[in-house]
Amino acid sequence: MSPNVLRWLSLVALLWLQSINGTNLSFPAYSSQLKEFLSISQFKLNYLSFASDAGKVLGFISGIAAIHLPLPLVLLAGGSLGFAGYGLQYLCIVKKTFTLSFYQIWGLSFLAGNSICWINTACFIVAINSFPVNRQVAVGITASYQALSGKIYTEIVHTFFYSSQREAASGYLLLNSLVPLACCLVTAPMLMREAKATSSASSRDDVNVGFIVLFVVTIATGIYAVATSLLPVPAVLVLVGIVLFLLAPLAIPTGVRLEELMSSTHKVYNLEAPIEEEDQKKEEEFVDEKVGVREEVEWTKLWKRLDFWIYFGLYLFGPTVGIVFMNNLGQIAESRGCAATTSLVALSSSFGFFGRLLPSLLDYFLSRNRYMPSSPVSMAVSLVAMVASFLLLLIDSDIALYVSTGMIGIFSGALTSLSVTMTAELFGTKHFGVNHNIVVGSIPIGSFAFGLFAAKIYRDGAAFDGRFEGKCFGMYCFQTTLIFWGMLCSVAAVLATVLYLRNRKFYSQKL
Repeated sequence: MSPNVLRWLSLVALLWLQSINGTNLSFPAYSSQLKEFLSISQFKLNYLSFASDAGKVLGFISGIAAIHLPLPLVLLAGGSLGFAGYGLQYLCIVKKTFTLSFYQIWGLSFLAGNSICWINTACFIVAINSFPVNRQVAVGITASYQALSGKIYTEIVHTFFYSSQREAASGYLLLNSLVPLACCLVTAPMLMREAKATSSASSRDDVNVGFIVLFVVTIATGIYAVATSLLPVPAVLVLVGIVLFLLAPLAIPTGVRLEELMSSTHKVYNLEAPIEEEDQKKEEEFVDEKVGVREEVEWTKLWKRLDFWIYFGLYLFGPTVGIVFMNNLGQIAESRGCAATTSLVALSSSFGFFGRLLPSLLDYFLSRNRYMPSSPVSMAVSLVAMVASFLLLLIDSDIALYVSTGMIGIFSGALTSLSVTMTAELFGTKHFGVNHNIVVGSIPIGSFAFGLFAAKIYRDGAAFDGRFEGKCFGMYCFQTTLIFWGMLCSVAAVLATVLYLRNRKFYSQKL
């Protein structure tokens, strides 16, 4: 198989992996049932949601492992960690095979959260190595598919496990343990470091056509996901449609292979030939021009960079707040008297898909446009929109809840995608696997602190009412929390602006 076909096949494998890797996104759909399963308070439930995010603290280990181990092995390690983390929870909580303490269950949630980092690291490195010129686009598209995870798991549960809320909760735990590992086993042989093609003009034309086709398929997938989240469609039909959309990108490597077979007799170009030194130099120059890297920074020296701490704070007060909101979405909906938690999770997941895709789409088609906003500016705009979303949630209306959830899904998804690009821009690509996992390490800090604040307000509201045995119902349950989250996003927007001002010369040269 030629390198050109292999890299497209690898990219399709990344789409599949990312589409099932967001196991934490389904937590709000079964958090209320998990709370009853374990007979725990809102505080302890917050600790469990924090545990999954806390696993990202050790995410940098996956980056170090990727330097020394084959990527398929890194991928399988991630699938195995998730299998152990969620599988043992399923056997303990649902099947009652053995008994574990709350702290042991917390440890398993930590392990499951860490598994996501391993799979993400393998996916990002393969995307960067396979498409060095279009690495931003490749990483952005693959990352966008992770937002589909909540939608996919919800539809599978609705199809096979929805006889009761209790069975649905057990279904999520079972799927979270089995599906990622199965997908890792299927796709591991496709993830090869050397899946690179030549830098000939014909090869670049193939890449341009391939990405345009992939954008069309990806946008159609997102529209389908959003439409089926808003309209009453049988879950089994929705699931069949998602599977077909996930298989559709296979048309790209198939088309490339057919083109090779047709052109091989004419010897127009030889995809198996090594890249000549001069061509390789031109390729590297084009990569630098296209991607833009300010400097290469080793992960051991990040703490010496002021830009790192500004960026770390930006991620802590911005994208992390969106994750905390998702962790509490089940309780927010319940407190407002909305029973459609699974629909909200599917809606947020679907809009998050478009949010993650949008920066890549703009970068691919407008990267040569002088009016294309830089990553920090785009993040600042997204954060301002997040503030507006939290303020909209203060309105006591199901419509406001749905609209705000969709908006937070879009803009938190955009922030996630933009952060991948900005890590590469500010600190380089050579140590990207470790550097980005260190930045993502801000998630557990925010998840714990901001989630704990929400749990305290919720507990005080429940104690004030005193009628529902630890449960809080009413707008006041999360009103103060929503205002606080909005203030945090405002701080993050200011930090994004500061980061742009500090690096405006670099970003002006990129245009």
